[in-house]
Amino acid sequence: MIPYLARLLDITMNNGTLSGDWQRATVIPIHKGGDRSLVTNYRPVSLTSVVCKQVERVIATYLRQVWDKNDWLYEGQHGFRPGYSCESQVITVCQDILDSLDNGDRIDAIIVDFSKAFDLVPHGRLLMKIANSAVDSRVVVWIREFLLGSTQRVRVGGQLSEKVRITSGVPQGSVIGPLLFLAYVNDIWRNIESTIRLFADDCVIYRKMINNEDMEELQKDLNRLGEWAVENAMKINPSKSKAVRFTRARVKDPLSYSLMDALIPEARSCKYLGIILRSDLSWADQVNYTVKKAWKTLHFTMRILKKGNSNTKILAYMSFVRPILEYGAACWDPYRERQISALDRVQRKAAKFAHHTSILCVLDRASS
Repeated sequence: MIPYLARLLDITMNNGTLSGDWQRATVIPIHKGGDRSLVTNYRPVSLTSVVCKQVERVIATYLRQVWDKNDWLYEGQHGFRPGYSCESQVITVCQDILDSLDNGDRIDAIIVDFSKAFDLVPHGRLLMKIANSAVDSRVVVWIREFLLGSTQRVRVGGQLSEKVRITSGVPQGSVIGPLLFLAYVNDIWRNIESTIRLFADDCVIYRKMINNEDMEELQKDLNRLGEWAVENAMKINPSKSKAVRFTRARVKDPLSYSLMDALIPEARSCKYLGIILRSDLSWADQVNYTVKKAWKTLHFTMRILKKGNSNTKILAYMSFVRPILEYGAACWDPYRERQISALDRVQRKAAKFAHHTSILCVLDRASS
């Protein structure tokens, strides 16, 4: 297949045209949580041509090579990049906060919520940003044809909607889509003096508070972020954003930061990339949340595989329960005996459920 795929890539790259089959997508709504009757609680994932995906991989590899060579991508962006992950992002943010807390300082942080960010990307502005990133002009033309000529229809059950042309956004479910989104938000940090870090569209902006001037500077940066969002047709939801003051001192003054002329709700803790960050950076809430979620998944697994063999039970535990216990553990790994015991009880119950001592060896190897 490789010679044929290479030939197809050569034709599409030099002619600047794509096959119609490559530009048609079937959208499958994936439930994210909440009321299933609300369309906003579903994530649209596009099923596209498998052959086109292989060509997309070639384009994506080229883009990464050019951007890495030019050091073009913002270093605070950890999403969809080799060597970066959710865990690396959370560790970096928490390390900045811990350094300030250890010095007796405090940090004010804003968790910014972007609404439908992947679906709102204007194609014209995106292409302009990619063209200014030193990539080959033929690649820009290929991406233009990939985006502007695309159509989609939604599948629910066995029913298909009418086909419509895509006028904005990058397709979720494609290979190149996430990389195109990184290119679009790559200039979000410009003119902002506070620290801003991203994982795709998950954004946090924070600043060490020494005096009242730092609070004013953080508000100015939030205003600049709002201006960037308007200029780039991104929608920020202030009501779902959170303002958190990280400190070990007792501070009674409420936070009064605003975004898009709306007050940001203050919270003593927030969930960032699946990790609960408390204002004193204690991990008690995160451990309790993890244990509760792991027990729920383990009990479900025990009901489903009640008559399964030991190997199947071990595989189910390692696939569904163990990842819950391990996610982000490099950051929040507990040191208090009570918290460690709560996590260990889940593993001991899993070992008893499997009725086989081999799971203990597996758990020991995974822990080491």
